[in-house]
Amino acid sequence: MKTILEAKNIVKYFGSDESKTYALKGVNLTAYYGEVLYIVGPSGSGKTTLLSIISGILRPNEGTVTVKDKNIWQMKDDDLADFRLNHIGFVFQDYHLFPKLTTTENVSIPLFLKRQNWDKSLKEAKYYLEVMGLGSKADLPVYKLSGGEQQRVAIARAVVSKPDILIFDEPTASLDGETGRQIIAFVKEHLLTQERTIIIVTHDSRIFEFANRILHMEDGKLKQTTDNGNHLDAQKCDIKLEAEAQ
Repeated sequence: MKTILEAKNIVKYFGSDESKTYALKGVNLTAYYGEVLYIVGPSGSGKTTLLSIISGILRPNEGTVTVKDKNIWQMKDDDLADFRLNHIGFVFQDYHLFPKLTTTENVSIPLFLKRQNWDKSLKEAKYYLEVMGLGSKADLPVYKLSGGEQQRVAIARAVVSKPDILIFDEPTASLDGETGRQIIAFVKEHLLTQERTIIIVTHDSRIFEFANRILHMEDGKLKQTTDNGNHLDAQKCDIKLEAEAQ
């Protein structure tokens, strides 16, 4: 399998001297194209910190993160922001949507940031809302949607830029079990391609079946890797997300 992301000897601590607290203690991680990779572990194990570092949000104290053969933490801030915008889609645990904007406007935000034409951005946003089964909600303000619907809006926003890596932080934390399973099943079936990797931080064992590999964290270290098999069939992808909406 071809590597898309590699993190080497990641160390992250907070504070200094006697108050220094280590969140990550020399973590090594490799992610491959075409897989769903889970990072799991108890609260405080360092998994969300690791997620923030590999996605270019939080700078490590030591170590390197290489995404698509580029060391992201050697980039200038503006270059890193552009790289994230074009290659990494992030779905936050609390969604981070703008409640009074419509679903279409929320999904369009990454395209506006890329200075894409307004009408074209709205058209593409509506396409991805259709993909997520929310075409009929395109003109509704987000605050009128259910939790599961808001989660799907956040996913559409993350994928509208056609990222190579799609990252989720505790995607089922605020959802009931069945809704959470449905969303992750949908994500794997429709958004995973041979040109994309999906990384999910979770503690929800109800969705473990959808992972190809599970990395188990404890006390700032990766302790174990579980390979669930069932890796992506190159012929299975039924939605071409790389194509622009017509």
